[in-house]
Amino acid sequence: MAKLTKKQKEAQTKVDANLAYNLNDACSIIKEISTVNFDASVDLAIRLGVDPRKANQMVRGVVTLPNGTGKDVKVLALVTPDKEADAKEAGADYVGLDEYLQKIKGGWTDVDVIVTMPSVMGKLGPLGRILGPRGLMPNPKTGTVTMDVAKAVKDVKGGKIDFKVDKTGIIHAAIGKASFDADKIAENANELIQTVIKLKPATVKGTYIKSIFMSSTMSPSVAIDAKTV
Repeated sequence: MAKLTKKQKEAQTKVDANLAYNLNDACSIIKEISTVNFDASVDLAIRLGVDPRKANQMVRGVVTLPNGTGKDVKVLALVTPDKEADAKEAGADYVGLDEYLQKIKGGWTDVDVIVTMPSVMGKLGPLGRILGPRGLMPNPKTGTVTMDVAKAVKDVKGGKIDFKVDKTGIIHAAIGKASFDADKIAENANELIQTVIKLKPATVKGTYIKSIFMSSTMSPSVAIDAKTV
């Protein structure tokens, strides 16, 4: 097991592992215990009382974080020529179609999100084995397959993220940066949590939100009292 650095040991002394904090206190602690020498990502892990193997208990959705992600999201817009100007004006980093399909076929995936149109999805099907494992395949449910490409690009650039419960019943999502003010981290976290709560499947019995933990890059995790959100 890797040894903890002096800063990591000091950070651990500031978190009571037996205590669940309210959201605002947790955000303040996360800022205090972020020890890396770069702007660390702040992540939320929400453990749900669902069985992801059952289709009627799958929890997935999209949320627009009110204060953005703090990350420069690289967007590829795969569109027909008549939509290229709109996509560029909206802020897409890469805009085109056939030339980018060829690049992807060759293994290029240096983007964070791909936005496209319904008429183009047929061309993306054969690239599923490349895009799927990387979470890059556009999906109408997340708003990345749409005729309003400009809006989709603006939404993604403005802090829109998609989330999905994993096979262990946990939703993992990056909700900001350690450089954010604590109240802005809290606003982003609350927006995600409230969205997840609204998506509770009707078939779920018992406790839905089992636990919530917040952490930043290489920091200890801080438990959040679900009753306070």
